[in-house]
Amino acid sequence: MREANSSLLDREFAKFLARRSILSTEKRKLFEGIVCRLSESLAAGDSCLLLGRGEQDIVLASNLTGDGSGAHPLCLAGDRLYLQRTFQYEQRLATQVQKMVADSASLPVNGALLDILFPESPGGADWQRYAAVQALERRFLIISGGPGTGKTTVVVNILALLQSACGGQLKVALAAPTGKAAMRLQESVSSSRERLHAAGVSGEGIPERAFTIHRLLGVKHYSPFFRHTAANPLGYDVVVIDEASMVDLALMSKLVDALRPGSRLILLGDKDQLVSVESGTVFADMIHSLPGNTVGLQHSYRFNEGIRKFAAVINGGEAGRAWSVLVADEPVNVTLLHGEVAEYGGSIYSRYMEAVAVATDLESYELLFDSFNAFKILCAMRHGPSGVHMVNAAVERYLTKRGYDCSSDSWYRGRPVMVTRNEYGLDLYNGDIGLCLPDPVKPDVLKIWFKKPDGRLQGLLPARLGCCETVYALTIHKSQGAEFEEVLVVLPDKISAVVSRELLYTAVTRARESVMLRTERFVFDAAVTEKVTRSSGLAELLGAEEQRPDE
Repeated sequence: MREANSSLLDREFAKFLARRSILSTEKRKLFEGIVCRLSESLAAGDSCLLLGRGEQDIVLASNLTGDGSGAHPLCLAGDRLYLQRTFQYEQRLATQVQKMVADSASLPVNGALLDILFPESPGGADWQRYAAVQALERRFLIISGGPGTGKTTVVVNILALLQSACGGQLKVALAAPTGKAAMRLQESVSSSRERLHAAGVSGEGIPERAFTIHRLLGVKHYSPFFRHTAANPLGYDVVVIDEASMVDLALMSKLVDALRPGSRLILLGDKDQLVSVESGTVFADMIHSLPGNTVGLQHSYRFNEGIRKFAAVINGGEAGRAWSVLVADEPVNVTLLHGEVAEYGGSIYSRYMEAVAVATDLESYELLFDSFNAFKILCAMRHGPSGVHMVNAAVERYLTKRGYDCSSDSWYRGRPVMVTRNEYGLDLYNGDIGLCLPDPVKPDVLKIWFKKPDGRLQGLLPARLGCCETVYALTIHKSQGAEFEEVLVVLPDKISAVVSRELLYTAVTRARESVMLRTERFVFDAAVTEKVTRSSGLAELLGAEEQRPDE
């Protein structure tokens, strides 16, 4: 059940349009309510609002609703009501993707190289090898898989095959929706390139750097538009997008629109993770509609078996079985926390603070990053007793009681912070985590140190940082794509529509070795049962059979 949550902006927007309609007073009030619901739906992630027959008649009679071909602010397509802008994004994206799917783009397969990169396995289907062959045949390909299934590894091998087929002349771009995700993609690709070299395969033409999608498209300050569009396309032959489930309708439409004719697009992601914060379920809609252009990786090469099974029963919506796993003695690495979050988390972070106290040089600082990133508290909410802000403050109070000076309103030695806004001039991105530590050359001066993809440390004075916040705990949304040795997942003390199966699955699969949950049974059951549904017309436009959110 989605909670009704109209904002002042929703209500004022509805009034604004209602005043400009030609409806009678009574129908104008009904029209205002419909527009308010549309605005609420867009804020909740829908791209459209489903209307009954009577409501359709009202919006059509308003003189503000068209079929998308004119300048009307609203558009009605069947029983779906859109804002004109959202309708155009959806239509344009569907048209462009269908064109890419239909275009022939087959390249010759270098059989010898294929065998080196993907040795034949007697143990069933090799989906990574299959994905590579599909990438040589198609301009548009989706590779979906859970944690540890080797999405980045397979795409680097695919790029090596594509370069081999084209004489090493392809221009390739790597990108992701957030700065943090782009950095992780860059690190993963760098590691995979090293494996190529070890196998005697050239990594020539495989980029060393990844960008945010916004930076790839060319941000125009104070504008929703980008420099690269259909009229000024990107200069790449292949574009790879990681964490594609996080990309919303508007951004995906602008990205696909900016691809130059004949180029290839490869989308990587996990279809079971959280959907985009903004409107649409683009990644899931494409997978549902285009099975011939989708490869699902099945085998996890580095995922803990106990966590994998726990994630699987959550993903299957089996609340009873999932709870049984959580409270059982086996597996020992999936457990329920009965104590206080701040006490348990604080005791682990105390070990980090002990290491901070004796660290004096950059070499020891590098080890601090490993220590800090081994464990993370993941909260479902930002606010409230179980939210990020309260948990971070509680951990700081615990550490202060243990003898560490962790005043929440000051820069202190060991304070971890997360950047909350892209800082292109500093080469820092939303989600980057830094540690406040002394300058080894001037120990009286505190700097915020960030670990870059090439392993070096960058130190900045606190005054140079813009928006940032303490990050012993972070939201599950912010953790998407990251990995930690151990996670403590904190759910709220009451049922919320924000807490869904996808949210819980995403949180649990951030852990490599151990998962602990702080939750009540009724909240946990509701989370496992609640699956995110959004209204969208994209899947139907791409050719899938019509499916309503409540089906």
